[in-house]
Amino acid sequence: MMLTMQPARVKLVNIFTHAFDNFLATARTCYSSKGIVEPKAMGPSPSASPGEIETLLERKVALARSLYEAGHHTTLQHTHVQFALEGVSRQFIWSFLHSHPFYNSEQVSQRYVAVAREGFYVPPTLKQAAKERYLQAIQERVDDYEALCAMLEKPVAEEYFARFSGRRGSKRAAVEIRRKAQEIARYVLPVAALAYLYHTVSLITLFRYWRLVNEFDTPDEQRQVVKAMLDAVLEQEPEFRHIVEDPLPLEETPEYAFFAERAEYAFFTAEQRWAVDTENAKQFVEEFDAELGPLTSRLVDFGSRNEQVIADAVREVLGLTSAKLDDDTAIAVVLDPGKNRLLGEAMNLVMHSKLGRVLFHAHYTFRKKLSHVADSQDQRHRLTPGSRPILMRHYTGEPDYYLPPLVARMPEAQERYERAMKAQWDVMNELLAGGENPENVAYLLPNAVNIRFTESADLLGLQHKMAMRLCYNSQEEIWRACLEEAEAISRVHPRIGRWLLPPCSLRKEAGRAPYCPEGERFCGVAVWRLNRSEYHRLI
Repeated sequence: MMLTMQPARVKLVNIFTHAFDNFLATARTCYSSKGIVEPKAMGPSPSASPGEIETLLERKVALARSLYEAGHHTTLQHTHVQFALEGVSRQFIWSFLHSHPFYNSEQVSQRYVAVAREGFYVPPTLKQAAKERYLQAIQERVDDYEALCAMLEKPVAEEYFARFSGRRGSKRAAVEIRRKAQEIARYVLPVAALAYLYHTVSLITLFRYWRLVNEFDTPDEQRQVVKAMLDAVLEQEPEFRHIVEDPLPLEETPEYAFFAERAEYAFFTAEQRWAVDTENAKQFVEEFDAELGPLTSRLVDFGSRNEQVIADAVREVLGLTSAKLDDDTAIAVVLDPGKNRLLGEAMNLVMHSKLGRVLFHAHYTFRKKLSHVADSQDQRHRLTPGSRPILMRHYTGEPDYYLPPLVARMPEAQERYERAMKAQWDVMNELLAGGENPENVAYLLPNAVNIRFTESADLLGLQHKMAMRLCYNSQEEIWRACLEEAEAISRVHPRIGRWLLPPCSLRKEAGRAPYCPEGERFCGVAVWRLNRSEYHRLI
């Protein structure tokens, strides 16, 4: 089936009623001696004349501009807008929609839903010859994806039935085996793959999207999607037109400005279009990987007194001296699920408790290398933020990708996988040599392409992330990275690291049954009986 360059479909699903008046009413409440100012109080009286209505609107607009220009933007956070987005690329979602903490998304999973041949983004600015090669490459990678799905079902089934022998012949087993094979085969698919999702943000976040819509890596797609989002809001609440700013030109972004002033980095061609810089990219990748070594994630910085700081903070919350509460006990009070039963709750209540918030004070920083598809999952943990790259600044011109362990154990599958990777880089190099825009070419990068970045977090964010991602049902790369991180923290702060555990172990220590919260999705391994040194993922 031929791919078409259809625009994304954007639908505004939910928005506060009278959102503009709500924005102003929240601001006026701050200075009201008569109590809450309701949004309806911002409107004209039923008997108001046209002149009075016009005067009222002028006053409202003046107040709105004053609030906006003074930076009183919390008034815009009350109104949230929910969109249904269809036909947007996973590259755009990774680079833009999910590159900050102020959103919520629920998107279709490539782990559980097979990818259709027609489900890929085609940049509208591709030259005709490049477009034909682009489409051909996508179809070839879908061929590889389907072939790998078939190849991997047998080894996946063998390991599945080693854990669930009683499910042989069941429909459930067939579905779960197929999904696991899809999860691994998807690494060969380009990041141009389309997704559909619900995406919810506050008004201030939407306005920030629009102001910074020209930034790298997917500006064309960003402009099209964000404009449709903003237009949908302004159609219902046109008064916001009075405060929405135009987008910053690309030339005014700090990334562009840096390279514009430094010709030695070969960022621009003679036509003032930016180009890849493989020599600098190779040097960067070599340096980064040498520091990372064999790890997925390396601890590179931390508060040397993290344990002491947490113990002191616990004593502050409880109003006790060190003579009455020693450090070991203080740390256990907040991190041991047997003492802090909130750690066994499903709703992540720790942040809302007085003792739980002491975990904000301990910080850790990691340098990491994950595939694009794994990092797309990793960045959903918004309390463990990272600094992602301008992706094509890391482009070396040579295959640079993650190899799944199960594929590496199958010579036939590995040969198909590596052939697909080489072919994809050959196509990208061909298009770049022909003068194609690197941002268009980036959509052909496979899900397996390595992303190198730094990620930092306080212990509260890390503890929750590890409780989710040390689960055997999590994506394998993230699971491994979290295991390395938990072990690294344990080496420098053993009284903290010992409690970085998967949800089943936390629930066991908290005395909450069943230990596994996944129900029918139980991984088949009683992980809560294992020491962390015994963790081993089959697939």
